[in-house]
Amino acid sequence: MSKLVAYFSASGSTAKLAKTLAAAADAALYEIKPAVPYTRGDLNWMDKKARSTVEMQDPACRPALADTDAPVAEADVIYLGFPIWWYREPSIIDSFLDAYDLTGKTVVPFFTSGGSQLGEGQQRIEKLARGAKVLPGRRFSPRASEAELKSWIG
Repeated sequence: MSKLVAYFSASGSTAKLAKTLAAAADAALYEIKPAVPYTRGDLNWMDKKARSTVEMQDPACRPALADTDAPVAEADVIYLGFPIWWYREPSIIDSFLDAYDLTGKTVVPFFTSGGSQLGEGQQRIEKLARGAKVLPGRRFSPRASEAELKSWIG
């Protein structure tokens, strides 16, 4: 069974977790990147005009991806990682899910957050990952150990 850890990380926290998960799962690693990288100002959730705030207010927003080179076709299981933004997945994750045929795949969300859960994000991912089996998502500390992640993935 081929596994892929595909992740988006704005500050590096989710990247750290994704790298540990890839090692624990013996999976390929792929970073989901926006065509236009986010700046610190773009991520200021307290600014109603910040890029991330504007994107998250529009459920149809799909920021452009830097590429569509993820080895999704070869993977049976895709661990999908991201930080929680406004109690759901960032819009760039929606762009990723729209870009690939996930039919017959298993998608396993994992996320980082200061305390928020996935909220409506679980249902959104289930809807966007057309043809895939989507397992319940789980929040982790960016410092989760390889042993903790191995226990989670079984």
